[in-house]
Amino acid sequence: MFKGHPKGLLAAALSNMGERFGYYIMNAVLVLFLCSKFGLSDTGAGVIYSIFYAGIYVLSLVGGIIADKTMNYKGTIQKGLIIMAAGYVLLSIPILATPENKSWLLPLTCVALFLIAFGNGLFKGNLQAIVGQMYDNFEADAAKKGPEALKEAQGKRDSGFQIFYVFINIGGLIAPFVAPLLRQWWLGVHSLTYNAKLPALCHELINTGNVPANFADVATQAGATAENLASVDAMSAFSSNYLDIFNTGIHYSFIASVAAMLISLCIFLATKKIFPTPGKKEAKAAIEYTAEEKAAMAKEIKQRMYALFAVLGIVIFFWFSFHQNGQSLSMFARDFVKTDSIAPEIWQAVNPFFVIVLTPIVMWFFGWLGKRGKQISTPRKIAYGMGIAGCAYLFLMIFSLMQNYPSASVWKDMPVSETAPLLAGPWVLIVLYFFLTLAELFISPLGLSFVSKVAPKHLQGLCQGLWLGATAVGNLFLFLGPMMYNAIPIGYCWGVFLGLCLLSMGVMFGMVKWLERVTNS
Repeated sequence: MFKGHPKGLLAAALSNMGERFGYYIMNAVLVLFLCSKFGLSDTGAGVIYSIFYAGIYVLSLVGGIIADKTMNYKGTIQKGLIIMAAGYVLLSIPILATPENKSWLLPLTCVALFLIAFGNGLFKGNLQAIVGQMYDNFEADAAKKGPEALKEAQGKRDSGFQIFYVFINIGGLIAPFVAPLLRQWWLGVHSLTYNAKLPALCHELINTGNVPANFADVATQAGATAENLASVDAMSAFSSNYLDIFNTGIHYSFIASVAAMLISLCIFLATKKIFPTPGKKEAKAAIEYTAEEKAAMAKEIKQRMYALFAVLGIVIFFWFSFHQNGQSLSMFARDFVKTDSIAPEIWQAVNPFFVIVLTPIVMWFFGWLGKRGKQISTPRKIAYGMGIAGCAYLFLMIFSLMQNYPSASVWKDMPVSETAPLLAGPWVLIVLYFFLTLAELFISPLGLSFVSKVAPKHLQGLCQGLWLGATAVGNLFLFLGPMMYNAIPIGYCWGVFLGLCLLSMGVMFGMVKWLERVTNS
């Protein structure tokens, strides 16, 4: 897999894999954790999630600017890993949320999320910039051997970023299993079982003093005894105890995130000598530029930045649609899918599983086309990816309309006897994530490759940050997904995402020829 690629690619991929493992443990449970710990509504938890997720990518701009100004990409990455670990340490402290301490405990949780977002901003884009620098040096060395060697080296960049992306998703594949396993283990220690509906009912009872409908039945399924249900006070005490145990199990999963972050840091420190150090090379090159060369470079840089911003404007809509896997799509798995013995968080592992399985197939397909002189340009691949993402939401929209699903808020108020026969089978999620993952493989790793091609050498960290910044803008609006999910029939909700994907695909195809000229210039 790594044959013919820069030798630092494996080390960078392993460093990223450890960090992504820790991150995806947290990400798999974040919205459900905020709901279960603090009693937040789906929309309220979604707003925090959207701001946090957007912050990760906005702060990548800050991380890119810091690294570009100091030309110390490695030191910036190292600091990012340490700051992220500090955020996970704060999240791992198991403190029971009560009406009395919620005023400071929820802000403390948000501070922990900020540390994770800031550390991620220092780490993520700059490691991607280093991978791009590897291929810049790789192609420069190949150019000395002749045009054929250069052409072969240039063809490796897209596949190199796809390999890098696979390792990200190896961590993402394992991570979603960790939090549910630790939570279920801790509940089992206390003779209780997992029930996704119970935390919201517990909060309602504690906050209002009224016993919600179906509380006794749901609590019994989770391990409540007749003594626990003997009175309102007994049920209130059981609710507090269940929430404490339920969320403590999740807090323990954040300790696994700390461990993963430290492993990633150790890998990076042990291998960072083989990564490129662009600062010294750029300083030397700057002395050799004439005034005419600088003017020509300025014009080229302007064209490249125009192309970059054009693509960034398109992928905003992809990330807004794709990252619903942590919001409305997770809620769909929780509410509308029959997954009796599978926690809803675990379904997020389907996406990285498909990344790992489909990446070699996609790489082979692109390579097969290239050998026959039919190579697809990176901008065109991104356009196709938007159409494939639309297929995912087209499928889910048709299925939801055929099932006549109402909004999620109406669905939750319907009797179990009416909703149970209408629950979707797990196959629906598998088909959905197949299309979304295939779209991701056409957009995310190839988008990173596109940025590394058009980015001026002295702005590589910033440009990778801009790519992540576009992701941030899409993530900033993620909360609209849960709002639509709870307000309108969910088939219409998926139709909105379908429309955005198709619109983005059309605009991208309209710009393809211009983008191809800029990329190949």
